[in-house]
Amino acid sequence: MKKGKSATYKQAGVDIDAGDALVDRIKPLARATRRIGSMDDLGGFGALFDLKKTGYKDPLLVSSTDGVGTKLKIAQAMGKHDTIGIDLVAMCVNDLVVQGAEPLFFLDYFATGKLEVGVAEQVIKGIAEGCRQAGCALVGGETAEMPGMYKAGEYDLAGFSVGAVERKNLLPRKDIKEGDVVLGLASSGVHSNGFSLVRHIMKTEKLDYDSPAPFDRKKTLGEILLTPTRIYVKSCLQAIRAFPDDIKALAHITGGGIVGNVPRVLPDHLMMQAEDNWPRPEIFKWLQQVGNISCHEMHRTFNEGIGMVIVVSKSAAVAIEKSLGKEGEKVFRLGVMAPRGRKEAVALT
Repeated sequence: MKKGKSATYKQAGVDIDAGDALVDRIKPLARATRRIGSMDDLGGFGALFDLKKTGYKDPLLVSSTDGVGTKLKIAQAMGKHDTIGIDLVAMCVNDLVVQGAEPLFFLDYFATGKLEVGVAEQVIKGIAEGCRQAGCALVGGETAEMPGMYKAGEYDLAGFSVGAVERKNLLPRKDIKEGDVVLGLASSGVHSNGFSLVRHIMKTEKLDYDSPAPFDRKKTLGEILLTPTRIYVKSCLQAIRAFPDDIKALAHITGGGIVGNVPRVLPDHLMMQAEDNWPRPEIFKWLQQVGNISCHEMHRTFNEGIGMVIVVSKSAAVAIEKSLGKEGEKVFRLGVMAPRGRKEAVALT
């Protein structure tokens, strides 16, 4: 070894002390999300969770992993980092509840070139809030500082969640039939899909995220685009438990839109026959207009105002609508299940 000043990890761009400081800051955030089954605090090599304490008798575990795509670019450009974590949780836990599963715990992966403790803390604050909304515990994660992998101010996120459902209650049910009603739950905005197209349109139109929104002069485009993804867990679980024989399938409307996601939960012989007339939020009308986007492209890229689709029995449809409304959801009646007389599994007329 050459004589002289010894090299350190910090000189190479990795600050261990900053990482330790971040863990200390986020421990209270994680602790606030503890729930039945949680067993320990952050800092161990692995997180423990006691499934037996949750009361399940014959549980199936359901797992999900996801990110938030290029919506991160907008958060980073605006220097607003406290809600993107909600999106991260939503993208995972909404995928669990469509199978009837209750989210139990969540882990995150935060990667950056140089760790900025304040920024990371804000991101994880949002993650903790998302976990609170979903009723799951933030049990751990990984913070990776990787010099040279990311530009200054950039970071990436991934989320991982595990839920449980009684085997007999797993969705979708096998008794979906002709005449069943299709409900839609309103989205909070663009959610976390389609942002590459959003950013392309804004670049083409030479618009900034700080520009006042043409359809809402009280807010900037960036503020509207960063509206967090709605978490449907508590309202949907409440409805599933109240109407166990009548809620037959759920579909989280993410990349692919309604036409790409609803078919994933339908039997081969049925299709969703829906009227293409639910009210679109202004952000989607504006994007379609300024981007000159066809209806087909809108349908398969964005949620267009519907974040969750639910197939229910006709006899209980009104009661389920009222139940979801009491839980704070805005519910639209989209259509019905019909025989699949053609190749497409979703017909919007």
